[in-house]
Amino acid sequence: MKILVTGAAGFIGSHTCERLLAGGHQVVGVDAFSDFLYPADIKRSVAAHLKNTLGDGSFRLVEGDICDADIVGPLVAEADVICHLAALAGVRPSLRDPRAYIRTNLDGTTVLLQACVDHDKKRFVFASSSSVYGVKGADGNLDDVGAFREDDPCLRPASPYGATKRCGELLCSTYRDLYGIGISALRFFTVYGPRQRPDMAIHKFVKWVDEGTPITMFGDGSSRRDYTFVDDIVSGVVASIERIEPGAYNIYNLGGTHTHTLKGLINAVESAVGKQAQIEQLPDQPGDVPITFADITNARRDLGYEPTTHLEAGLEAFVRWYREAR
Repeated sequence: MKILVTGAAGFIGSHTCERLLAGGHQVVGVDAFSDFLYPADIKRSVAAHLKNTLGDGSFRLVEGDICDADIVGPLVAEADVICHLAALAGVRPSLRDPRAYIRTNLDGTTVLLQACVDHDKKRFVFASSSSVYGVKGADGNLDDVGAFREDDPCLRPASPYGATKRCGELLCSTYRDLYGIGISALRFFTVYGPRQRPDMAIHKFVKWVDEGTPITMFGDGSSRRDYTFVDDIVSGVVASIERIEPGAYNIYNLGGTHTHTLKGLINAVESAVGKQAQIEQLPDQPGDVPITFADITNARRDLGYEPTTHLEAGLEAFVRWYREAR
């Protein structure tokens, strides 16, 4: 198939392009090379890597904004499946500039969905987020919080970012109902691995521990996350692309199925880096949630999704990449 991948020069997008091409698909990528969260030069270096290693005629990368219908329309027209990974991500930045998130995450998604209508495209994979679930375990009893299920109504996201992702799911549902577009909405749980954005916790922690800079730990370290290695996430994304059917609407959690405390993550980073962390404790931050925890029953059944990379092995792979990339 020919797949359109938005956000192709980003963290998850670049890994997805590589996997799709290895599976025999053709890929057209689009990326705006925004410097909103981190320097655009990082994405440009990833793009150069993709072009150098994948430039056999099966891969093409276009620079453009997904909010620009004149750019998006022709790209959608030539694709069999649209894999929409482009977004402004991050909880805390969305509190500082929510309007930017509304524009990219909602306007951009609407432009892509409308292009599917205009060009009679019926298969659309949408990258959502565990942030749609909002706050669980607010009373502090995190051990009693069950795994998050897709049938949760998700009515109270804790950040503008999470709200845009839930709204994106609802837009996708509306376009399925109106026009028969098949939708797979994938809720990613704290993805990490090689090429991870430098503003994300694991990347920052590894850098700070390696350099001897104090780690900023928000809260008492008891918050828990379901960390998911990027290779496992990409397996779910590619399975969704290859199995999606016109007219279907499915939401899938893609997570690692285990939670780790923030303190436990820092200990694991220390082991992977081989150095002791210095910790500076600060209060909890607005928009952060106490826990994320994926129930993957549906993804396992429908997509054959089965995460295989435990946190320790994933961190070792990240540290190897980090040291090679410096």
